[in-house]
Amino acid sequence: MTEGPSGAADAVDSVLAALADPTRRQLLDLLAAQGEATATTLAERLPVSRQAVVKHLAVLDAAGLVSGGRVGREVRYAVRPAALDATARWMASLAADWDRRLARIKSVAEAAERTDREERRP
Repeated sequence: MTEGPSGAADAVDSVLAALADPTRRQLLDLLAAQGEATATTLAERLPVSRQAVVKHLAVLDAAGLVSGGRVGREVRYAVRPAALDATARWMASLAADWDRRLARIKSVAEAAERTDREERRP
């Protein structure tokens, strides 16, 4: 991301908030499988109205996860993977940080255990 730290955090927050809804995740799955689709086509595959699909697509669009382009009278939506990629990088960085912390805790615990055993020897 070319944004500053606060902008990057806001982008990740938007993506995570958008992905919190199962219907929006289904929409992303459908769009990923189909390449692009209209709200009407997507609504036919989901147990929600076209209007609900349009609202969900607006949230996904605001988060940078999809984009809509006009083709004649239709608006066709497609997945924009960049926001997902940025969020995945953030999650990987977070996981690596926790791995380092846990490794440090393990090291301290093992050292304390060795010290304790040595002190109990006659």
